[in-house]
Amino acid sequence: MQNQAVSATLKVSLLAALEQEMAPVSIEWLQALVTPEQAPQFTATLAHLLEEGLLVTTRIGAYTLPERLGLVTGTVIGHRDGFGFLNTTQEGPDLFLSAKEMRKVFHNDFVLAAPSSIDKRGRREGQVIKLLKLRKLKLVGRYFVEGNHRYVVPEDPRINQDILIAKNDTAGARQGQVVVIEVLSRPSAPKLAVGKVIDILGDKMAPGMEVQVALRNHDIPHEWPKSVIKAVNKLEEEVDEAAKQNRVDLRKLPLVTIDGEDARDFDDAVYCEAKKSGGWRLWVAIADVSYYVRPDAALDKEALNRGNSVYFPDQVIPMLPEQLSNGLCSLNPEVDRLCMVAEMTISAAGRLSGYKFYQALMHSHARFTYNKVAAILDGDEALSARYAQQVPHLQELHRLYSALKISRAERGGIELETQETRFIFNAQRKIEQIVPLTRNDAHKMIEECMIQANVAAAKFVGKHQQPILYRVHDRPGKERLTNFKGFLNELGLSLAGGEEPQPKDYFKLVAEIQQRPDLELIQTMLLRSMMQAVYQPDNIGHFGLALKSYAHFTSPIRRYPDLLLHRVIKYLVDKQAAEAAGQTLTNKWTSSGGYCYQVDEMDKFGENCSMTERRADDATREVSDSLKCEYMLDHVGTVLPATIAAVTGFGFFARLDEFHIDGLVHINSLRGDYYHYDAARQLLVGEKTGKRFRIGDSLIVKVASVNMADRKMEFILVNKDGLADEFERPTRAGKDGGRGKRFVKTGERDETSKRAGKGKKPRHRDLKNKGKRRQPSASSTQDSSAENKGGFSPWQQRDPAAKKAKPSPESQAKPRKKPKKKRKQRPGKQERTAAKQQKNRL
Repeated sequence: MQNQAVSATLKVSLLAALEQEMAPVSIEWLQALVTPEQAPQFTATLAHLLEEGLLVTTRIGAYTLPERLGLVTGTVIGHRDGFGFLNTTQEGPDLFLSAKEMRKVFHNDFVLAAPSSIDKRGRREGQVIKLLKLRKLKLVGRYFVEGNHRYVVPEDPRINQDILIAKNDTAGARQGQVVVIEVLSRPSAPKLAVGKVIDILGDKMAPGMEVQVALRNHDIPHEWPKSVIKAVNKLEEEVDEAAKQNRVDLRKLPLVTIDGEDARDFDDAVYCEAKKSGGWRLWVAIADVSYYVRPDAALDKEALNRGNSVYFPDQVIPMLPEQLSNGLCSLNPEVDRLCMVAEMTISAAGRLSGYKFYQALMHSHARFTYNKVAAILDGDEALSARYAQQVPHLQELHRLYSALKISRAERGGIELETQETRFIFNAQRKIEQIVPLTRNDAHKMIEECMIQANVAAAKFVGKHQQPILYRVHDRPGKERLTNFKGFLNELGLSLAGGEEPQPKDYFKLVAEIQQRPDLELIQTMLLRSMMQAVYQPDNIGHFGLALKSYAHFTSPIRRYPDLLLHRVIKYLVDKQAAEAAGQTLTNKWTSSGGYCYQVDEMDKFGENCSMTERRADDATREVSDSLKCEYMLDHVGTVLPATIAAVTGFGFFARLDEFHIDGLVHINSLRGDYYHYDAARQLLVGEKTGKRFRIGDSLIVKVASVNMADRKMEFILVNKDGLADEFERPTRAGKDGGRGKRFVKTGERDETSKRAGKGKKPRHRDLKNKGKRRQPSASSTQDSSAENKGGFSPWQQRDPAAKKAKPSPESQAKPRKKPKKKRKQRPGKQERTAAKQQKNRL
């Protein structure tokens, strides 16, 4: 810790000195700035500055700041179409990286780049100068062999480069298998990267393969380091008696856990009782993870690396090992557990009026599920008899929830009901059914209790001016607000509040649209107008919940910010106890796991935790899309009702009403007109017919194709009979209405031909197929990147084997050419001259 503090101080001093210099400096000049205490850390600190891109070297070996040379640093963001962007660490817009520049780097590389010209679309282009962080890169992809060439095509669509594999580095992989490779040499503009196979995951469609691919595509840690395994093996199965000392004993308090049916880690328990003076006293007990996971220990470093648990369908990648998450730190029923308690008083109006925090020992009296609690509250006699002792407590908890719900509405907390689904798997781990999830009062009851505990924790720490990570949600930006208001105006609605609407204004709007048929459309646009919630030490409040202070306290098993908050609260509680006893805390930590952090430390934690949260969301979305595509392979050609969920410039996404799965209806597949995208109103408008497609519209579609490689599917519009949807074409001037023979009906064609005297005998195949619509072949509807070639999909995934495979000699056989007739040879120049002279003589 001391070395880190010295290194941090040295970094600041070196960068500050370079800012004052007007020219690059030598290494001797930098060494002259170093104090004797900092000298041992100089070399490592200088290397770290170069790796982070805060310092660069010139061709002669001098040191300077990158901005002095017009350079920027940033992270490469790849795109499936080959180009990319550089997310710069400096202020200003991202740089556009052409496909040529992207051949030098991989997605997520940290590089030094130089801004260059502006392209035709007005984007500032960038040129990659140097790769800064040479990380050990592992990729997952499919292995292919073609002749003497072996290579891997990455599964991550953001990486558009094949990786060459040497003959002795295949590890026995077979054609088409999914493998993990280690990149041995990085790509350059003319050369491909080279790697070696280090693990074989199996066949592409093997059960659970989508999770294995997503973990590696998004760099999610999923294997425990040896140091963590060693630390966990030292833990006891039950709470040690020494750990139970100096805690408030709440084992007789009837705390219960209420979670989902498939939950395995229970990190919160609740209980409330009515006060004689009115209102309630609410206890929220949270598993005391900070007692077992101490700062800078092996468990803590891995928890920070993971940032949060990742919840895939039917599988979880936990932030903490199962010995903790499902054992010592899980509030299982009928066992003693260590906990942190937020004891709060709630007024009859549902407002938080008081709170205190302390370390306690608890004993869960029952494990409930949301559905069980909802049934008990609805009067289920069998369940009420089974849990007779807890029923009065649950009913009191529901009365508290009713008051909290009214309070939330009064302050304007936005509550949107979005449709979520759950996958039901069979024994082979294939989706058997997709069912919608409904939120009942039990879900909302626990949610409101957790919100009160989070608010109390944020207020407690804020009162003592101790840095923590707040969960902040900024108000919508001006551009988003303007677009949303323009959209509402088209529907005859308005958002009050002028240029700075408050949460109450949004709440009133949501209440106003509840009975409208386009409710889903408006809610979707409202969500898009909002900012994304993040973790940061600067408290700007939570706009969506209409709260001035909000922090995550209730899930330290699965979220690292909650663990940090527990440590800070413990430190403050121990500090108060020491001061009450006339003592002073001299250390930054306490014996129970408390810790006092600094603001700059919280800045780094906030960036990391926000990143890991987005990473988990991306990975779970990828797995969900893969499973949905696999499920829809059996429904290709099926006609289903759908609702438009999103509109873009290249078409719209329709959501199947039965399965809640989205697919693209490409603009090129819309018949009968040319369609133009109206971004302000989020709709497609027909140029001639005026037909509109917008979010919320109901329609009927046919599943046209499924592309497993890109995890996308395409639909086409059909009518109620399942036939391709064609709109009436506008009347045009000219012969036959300007339609030509192609659009003349059969009867009209015959009459026209007779009048013109050009009637012809119909072809045999026309008579044979008369009245029948041409149907696509079965093979054209199956998912295969090779079979999809030539389709209208904008997401065609290349299949190297199909792309480079040479056709058989039989298919290459050419028709025999007729011999050319010998051309009569023309007389030469001398002969022509002689003949001309002879003619003149005559």
